[in-house]
Amino acid sequence: MPAPVAADPTSPTEVVCLGESMVTFLPSRPGRLADVPAFTRTIGGAESNVACALAAAGHPVKWISRVGADGFGDHLVEAIGAYGVDTSAVRRDADGRPTGIYFRTATDRSTTAHEVAYYRAGSAASAMSPDTMDRADLFSGHVLHLSGITAALSDDCLALMRELAERVPGRPLLSFDVNHRPALWRDDSGPDVLLAIARGADLVFVGDDEAAQLWDLHSPRAIRAALPEPAVLVVKAGADGATAFVRDEEDGADTVTSVPALAVDVVAPVGAGDAFAAGFLSATLRGLPTGARLRHGHLMAAAVLTDAGDVCVPPARAHADRLAALDDAAWGALRLGPGWTSEAAGRTAEATDSTTSAEAVAAS
Repeated sequence: MPAPVAADPTSPTEVVCLGESMVTFLPSRPGRLADVPAFTRTIGGAESNVACALAAAGHPVKWISRVGADGFGDHLVEAIGAYGVDTSAVRRDADGRPTGIYFRTATDRSTTAHEVAYYRAGSAASAMSPDTMDRADLFSGHVLHLSGITAALSDDCLALMRELAERVPGRPLLSFDVNHRPALWRDDSGPDVLLAIARGADLVFVGDDEAAQLWDLHSPRAIRAALPEPAVLVVKAGADGATAFVRDEEDGADTVTSVPALAVDVVAPVGAGDAFAAGFLSATLRGLPTGARLRHGHLMAAAVLTDAGDVCVPPARAHADRLAALDDAAWGALRLGPGWTSEAAGRTAEATDSTTSAEAVAAS
């Protein structure tokens, strides 16, 4: 098993997240976009979601991107910074490119009624390239986290992603979430591009549904066979849990660990994959064993699933640690609903034994 990740002692930053964030408009009520009378403004973006969740969990994190020289850009930088994220490396576009925005319905993504309207073509973030992004900023943490969304934004973004996927001296541990978004790709190159970037990463997150759609792979072991290069591969199976393959540095053999997902009363499914990555990375940075990393991923995902936005405040670390340490029966008995991450719920979990804590949190 690889040695636990530890922050570079010469840098205050543990994780750098690179990618586009957008101003997100959430509907005031369920229904078609055509029928929604008003929207609430918030933020959304895979990599900034990870950054916000990690910062809220107590990790020094930097988000790097480009935003427009407009009010929406101001809002993104201020809102993401409010989570404790370092936004000093975010660049403003001087050539009139706008900050991306999108609208979505309140309906579950899995239904045909779900709608998302993106206004991000030609955005400031699409101008990210090897020439516009500072390598010193990108390599300033111990972990650099990317997602496949960036590769689909423009040819310049793709060139940047390909360069960062090269195993060069001095590169931080590269974390990559495949995050396949078919609608963003302008051609049929997505499967080959995403596979190549994943092979260049050290830690990869991929959904089993993504792997099936992209590469016609239909089991965790088949996915691992196609992606032998990353030291750690995490295959997410939604409500069925997640499996981590961790290669031993000495003999090259994998240790395989699977952890079932939690039962959750879902408010909105958007952002759960990003939250899972943040939970897994947080536990990795703390040197926790693989099973605990997966459990913290599930807990962070549950926090977002039980909230209306793409980002939310995670449970206090002591609360999450308590739940992650439950025995298998108590873990399987948990059912989390809206409000479970609150301070009161955390105190309840801390004050009870593992069996009753499961009951208390399920009831909260």
